[in-house]
Formats: sequence, structure tokens, C-alpha cells
Amino acid sequence: MRSARRAAMAVGVAVALTAVLAAAPGSAAAEPPAPRTAGVEVEIPGPEDGTFAGSGHTHVPPEGRNRPAARLTSTEVAADGEVAKIVDNGPTADRLDIVVVGDGYTVAELPRFHADAQKKWAELTAVEPYTTYRNLFNVWTVDAVSNQSGVSGDPSPDTLRDTALGSYFWCDEIERLLCVDQDKVDGYVAKTPEADLVLVLANSTKYGGAGYNEPSETLGYEGISTASAGNEKSGQVAIHESGHSLGKLADEYFYADYPGYERYLGPEPADSNITTLTADDMADRGAKWHRWLGEQSPDGGTVGAYEGGGYYATGLRRPTEDSLMRSLGKPFNLPGAEAMIAGFYREARIASPLTSTDRPLRAGDTAKALVPRLTGADGRQLTIRWYLDGREMKSLAGRDRVRVSDLALRLLDLRKHTLSLTAEDRTPSVRDRGIARTMRSTVNWTIRL
Repeated sequence: MRSARRAAMAVGVAVALTAVLAAAPGSAAAEPPAPRTAGVEVEIPGPEDGTFAGSGHTHVPPEGRNRPAARLTSTEVAADGEVAKIVDNGPTADRLDIVVVGDGYTVAELPRFHADAQKKWAELTAVEPYTTYRNLFNVWTVDAVSNQSGVSGDPSPDTLRDTALGSYFWCDEIERLLCVDQDKVDGYVAKTPEADLVLVLANSTKYGGAGYNEPSETLGYEGISTASAGNEKSGQVAIHESGHSLGKLADEYFYADYPGYERYLGPEPADSNITTLTADDMADRGAKWHRWLGEQSPDGGTVGAYEGGGYYATGLRRPTEDSLMRSLGKPFNLPGAEAMIAGFYREARIASPLTSTDRPLRAGDTAKALVPRLTGADGRQLTIRWYLDGREMKSLAGRDRVRVSDLALRLLDLRKHTLSLTAEDRTPSVRDRGIARTMRSTVNWTIRL
């Protein structure tokens, strides 16, 4: 089985000769052809008939491919760019906002696009930690009306269609690499109130996708994942790419028997899920995923330090044998899930005021906050505590609202007081104290009777 996987990986690498780390520092072997530096860096999905999540990186033109066609009709123009919030879990500023844009959908096919967006959201939230934290997300759709149905490169390289985003397969002469015109994507994304992550769905059943994992300098989103709307395995590619953009995770696959990637001799990588250290070294130094060593991981097996990762067959190690950052269809391993949760909390807050904090509350007012419910199988919920002038009121624990009149006996002096709600996530899926400190939110109100 392992030899078959390595053969599949070798095929993918042979196609993607422009892998970004080809000239990594410290490589002792002959280098493959130097990567191109012009264009946009994207990750290439692994072959459809294999299990590997990726086949390295390449640089592609920022522009898409289009066959010139007539302009949109007045009816199409009216529909083009329409924004809808298909998942609403709270204020945009306090949620992680995913924007889904379709390509290759005509105006008559927009209902199918909306259904495809809902289906991909369901695929995403079937994977932990998205399952547990689904209520931290808002999901937006933007209608991009295309003149023609489908996208370029499907079914053949010479197929050209006029589409809103210029999506095309056979990008960089790699059949499964699905590229887009980034400026056109940004034009639609900019119509939404907020974007933290972007998903482009191509109106196709052909296997393919791409990961544009550099944060947007203008719109602020973490990255773009492309995927075929009608191909379930392409959805797995998109989830893998979110491991890069949200979790800041490295790839855990490697190029076996490929020149330049036999052994890594460079410095310790910054990525949280690959290391030059052995398990004993991590334990001794309190480094990387040392807190998880010896634990059973959702992707199978025990967390340790497995040889191979970050594209190198030796010299770099990964936490588990086969997580989603290596193989499609697998869960995130324990360190990977922790990194994803950290990514969620970079963008989301877990306590949002529903009662205004801009004015003092009086006896007839109620202090209300929105605290999302977690939806994990274990039933665990966020911890909610209330404080009056810094002193905890334990009898109010777990409530999301408090009537000011209930506090009247404590506020007989008629001075201003501060009422606070603090929500905290104490998930056992996070062991890093630095991450844990980011997983709490506080709302303060001024009270004056």
C-alpha cells in the first residue's frame, strides 16, 4: 500500500516540477528544476486515483481563461453580484465569515449554485473541529452570473467558456489544477460585509481544485480554495486547503525517491506540525506538539514523530502517520485540530452584546449577550460567568442574560457599576496555554440606577 502511495506521489511531483521548496536551504541532493517566481503560488491537489492531499506547489498567472462572448443581459446584470447570508450565527465582526462564489453558473442555474454552496458547507462541517465550532461561522454567497454553463478545461484542455471568474482546469498544464482570475474573485468578494475565507465553486463534476493560501492584502481574507461543486473529493481538497489558510499548518506529505527531497538539513521550521526533532527531543525541550505525545489521535494511531513531512522523505517529522494534511478523507490529527481551533479564534469572538454597551443600563433593562452553542458529540458547552465590579456572581453562571432589577439590592448606593459577562472555551482539544488565553471574550455594561 505504501509503495503504491509513493508511486502516486512521484507521478504528482513529476507533473509539478515547480515545487516551491525545490531549493530549500540545506538540501544535500541534486535540485530539481528551479521554480518560477512570476505569478501566484498555489497548491496542487493530489491525483484523483490516489489518497494524497497535495502534489506540491507551483506558480500560475493571476488571470483566468475566457472565451469572449456577448455582454450580460439586463436580467443577468440585475442578478449578478447579489449577496445572501445563507448561514447566520451572529455579528460579522465576531464571526468567521466564509464567502462562497460560484463560477460557470448561468442566471438560470443560480438556484443550483445556492444548493451547491449549502452542500459544501455540510461537507466542511462534517469534519472536526468544524463540526463542534460550526456556530462560530457565517456563510455568504455571491451570485456571479456567467454567460455560459461550465468552466474552461472541462472536458478537454481546449474547451473554453465565458465565465464570470475565468476558472479553468489544466492550469499550468495540470489537468486537476483549477485556477481562477483573482481580481475577478476579489471583485465579487468585496460586495460582502466581511470575508475571512473564500471558496470558489466551479460548476463541474470534474475532480480538481487549488489552494491560494496567501492572505489578501486588500480584503483581508486568509486564502482562496477552489473546488468542483459536483465532486465530493474536491470538497476534501478545499478542507485540506483551509488547514493551510486558517490553521497555518504545513503539508505532511513528502516526495519519496524524488531528487532534492531525500533529506532535509535546514533549520527548524516555524510550522506547528512539522519538526526536525525526535519525540524524545520534543518532550525534553517542551517543543512543538510535545503536549500530545503518546495520545490516541482521531486520524488513527498514536501521536509521535513520524519520519517524512513538509515534502521531505527524511529530516522532517509529522505528528501522525496519516492526517488530513497528508491524505484526503482523513481527520485532522490532534495537533492539527488544535491549530485549526486557534485559527477560528483569530477571527471569532464568543461573546457579543445584544444589549447596547454605549449607554448606562437602568432598572428596567436586561443585559443580553449572544454566546454560540457548541455542537460537538460530547455535548460540551462554553463556560459563562457574570461579574459585578469584578466580583463573580456564581448564581448567574451559565445564563446569557441578566435583568438589572435582579441586581438592585447590590446597587443601593446609586453609583455607576460595571456588569460583565465572560465566556470561555475550556476544550480539552487545546493544551497550549498561549492559544487557550485567546479563547475567552468579555462584554461590559455600565449600570446606574
